[in-house]
Amino acid sequence: MGSIVAENRKSLMLFSGRGFPELAEEIGQVLGVAPTPSDSYEFANGEIFVRFKDSVRGSDAFVVQSVTEGVNRWVMETLIMIDALKRGSAKRITVVLPFYPYSRQDKKHRGREPISARLVADLLKTAGANRILTVDLHTAQIQGFFDGPVDHLFAMDILADYVQRKYAGRPMTVVAPDSGRVRVAERWTDRLGGCPLAFIHKTRDPLKPNQVVANRVVGEVEGRVCLIVDDMIDTGGTIAKAADILFQEGAADVIVASTHALLSDPATERLKNSRISELVVTNTLPLSPEKQLDKITVLSIAPLLARAIREVFDDGSVTTLFGGLS
Repeated sequence: MGSIVAENRKSLMLFSGRGFPELAEEIGQVLGVAPTPSDSYEFANGEIFVRFKDSVRGSDAFVVQSVTEGVNRWVMETLIMIDALKRGSAKRITVVLPFYPYSRQDKKHRGREPISARLVADLLKTAGANRILTVDLHTAQIQGFFDGPVDHLFAMDILADYVQRKYAGRPMTVVAPDSGRVRVAERWTDRLGGCPLAFIHKTRDPLKPNQVVANRVVGEVEGRVCLIVDDMIDTGGTIAKAADILFQEGAADVIVASTHALLSDPATERLKNSRISELVVTNTLPLSPEKQLDKITVLSIAPLLARAIREVFDDGSVTTLFGGLS
């Protein structure tokens, strides 16, 4: 006999970074696969070390890392995990980034600026990532920065189902916090049955990050529940100012739906003192106890990520999870 014939088997292995291990555990519970144990720690000078305790040879590896506060630390840990898997002979490495780091730096506004979102994609590719799975990119074209498959998931259905259940029967207007979010807001209006759309006309000083000036609202908001939709809430300045101007225009109530709750200081204080009645977010990023306000509702993204991971492992279609939305 001139050859050895082996049975073609596939093994799904889940790996968790230390940014938000609870999310990886929840994904594992849905999949029925526990995250692979590892030794992860820092040396005295801050260098990160990772070693997986089980063999990863020939596996279909899924690395789950929530790049939360201390972004650079978790980005570096992710790269080291990928390198460890590559050198351990994993067959395919998929990096699951519920929140894609540096996504706001996706283009040059002025000369001599970086495009850091592209740099992150290059680093992941160089480390050995074959595929990226992420949720609600700041801009969809970031998918083109990675030289390989990118599965772009959407949290809209999770957030919209909750909003529809809680606010059923009340007239609602979907509000884009700026002109750049109008396309996303249009998808929300379709998802909510064709309710009116409004947007906030605002200006932002490119020399002063996280500072905005809200000017006026365009659209029908008087006497209605206004749902502000955005991909991320960082310092909360945008939504706080948007809520003020919506109430000035006669809004009955203001709620916010956002996928990524960064909530960098002073976001918690701004939300607490704002007239926003509820902020609905997903757990793509962890919320520390001091950020868990009564008006914040957190919905789990784990079932969606688990379904997408299973589709990738089975060579199925991720797009069908969203009815063809891309």
